[in-house]
Amino acid sequence: MNATLAETLWSGLALSRLNKVLAVLAGTALLAVSAHIQVPFWPVPMTMQTFVVLMIGAAFGARLGAATILAYLIEGALGLPVFATGAGFAYMAGPTAGYLAGFLLAAALVGWFADRGHGRSVLTTLMAFLAGEAVILALGAGWLSAHFGAEKAIATGLLPFLPGEGVKIALACALLPVLWRFARR
Repeated sequence: MNATLAETLWSGLALSRLNKVLAVLAGTALLAVSAHIQVPFWPVPMTMQTFVVLMIGAAFGARLGAATILAYLIEGALGLPVFATGAGFAYMAGPTAGYLAGFLLAAALVGWFADRGHGRSVLTTLMAFLAGEAVILALGAGWLSAHFGAEKAIATGLLPFLPGEGVKIALACALLPVLWRFARR
């Protein structure tokens, strides 16, 4: 296994328990903020939530990345205002449930790639983030499809988000290799 970006930034040492707790808290805070900031975009407003989910996986690795997203989901389930438009168990079982489940699996998947050295170049970042986005969108649209039918799920829960997700993947492909170069100094 390769050192993650977080481990590299912390002098290449294995993260202590305190550092892990601080990383999880920082990750959930950043994710909560990203859920509430909407960027005007076409055809739907864009939040940076999926970008932050995937960056958490890329920076923290599979285990710590998944733990961070799980902590975020627990915060939301407990009623903390960390999601874009609601909180609590009922909200989590609603139309966004598939996307929220996708966050957890996508962070773990992107983290798995990161644990194996991906994310240091544009190409490996692209591979990891496309895989993570596919998980989020497939689970999100799949959940919607079970409730509203496949045609409506694709029309409202998948296609409108593709342009914004493409922008976020491009941003990650530009940013993550730069962060790695910075971390190695």
